Amino acid sequence: MSSDQFIIYILVFIVAVLIAWVALLETKFKKLPSVKSDKIVNDRLKKLEEDTSELIKFKDKTELNIISINNEIRDTIQGIETIRFNPFKGDGIGGNQSFATALVDKDGNGVILSSLYSREKVSVFAKPIINWKCEYEMTEEEKEVLEKAKARK
Repeated sequence: MSSDQFIIYILVFIVAVLIAWVALLETKFKKLPSVKSDKIVNDRLKKLEEDTSELIKFKDKTELNIISINNEIRDTIQGIETIRFNPFKGDGIGGNQSFATALVDKDGNGVILSSLYSREKVSVFAKPIINWKCEYEMTEEEKEVLEKAKARK
């Protein structure tokens, strides 16, 4: 084998390697996004951006609604308690038909409704409660029902 033939074989081998390399690069190049697929990708990205914007608006609106609901809940009745009792203590008149009921919000504002029951009549009383206090004198049952309502809130 002469040196000329050896050089030709080496050149043929180099050309074959270069052809294989070009073919590999061509297949990789075909896999790259084309102008047509770039438009599709851009459209999808734009849609995702719009959807994200809508989600952010929805989240902000939901947060405002939650704050509003929390503020409204503060003013609702949250501490409710009822005690039934016999105001005549063993006289047999009335039994445990009398009651005291506290209806207060989270800040301790509301009302205590009380009734005194006897065979002849029923009396109903309402006492306003502000900050867990009443400006009127309360019975032991009313004090107890207020404390129980405070513990429930």
